[in-house]
Amino acid sequence: MATINMGDLKQRFQERQYKLTPQRQIVLQAFVDNPGKHLSAEDVHNIVRKQSAEIGLATVYRTLELLSDMDVLQKMDFGDGRSRYEINEDSSEHHHHHLICLSCGTVKEFEDDLLETLETVIARKSNFKIVDHQVKFYGYCDKCQSSRED
Repeated sequence: MATINMGDLKQRFQERQYKLTPQRQIVLQAFVDNPGKHLSAEDVHNIVRKQSAEIGLATVYRTLELLSDMDVLQKMDFGDGRSRYEINEDSSEHHHHHLICLSCGTVKEFEDDLLETLETVIARKSNFKIVDHQVKFYGYCDKCQSSRED
């Protein structure tokens, strides 16, 4: 799991002439404190207002968009009408993919090198330089499968 280096982050903000405000740091801390979770703006707002009640939902939305634009966070759409975010792992050589439960909405990460091979074949056959891909599998998690069988 990627970690956020605040020193590097401050430099990235300065390069773009932004300030790493306390509110932005608190929003980032929500991701550090919840590794592996795919948080929506509402999720982040619920987390940060426990620490800092004056941070509004609009501030959270703006901060998430800014951090996404800066490639600090990766923005994802799982088809549930809410954007979700996670720390961008640009150092990772392998892509991770998502398993999304249609019943409870749980999102799990999945990694497999077989998809890297498929990407290479597609790129070669289509003469297309692929720089990224996302794969989402929709179905039912083990808990929802067992409750559907009852």
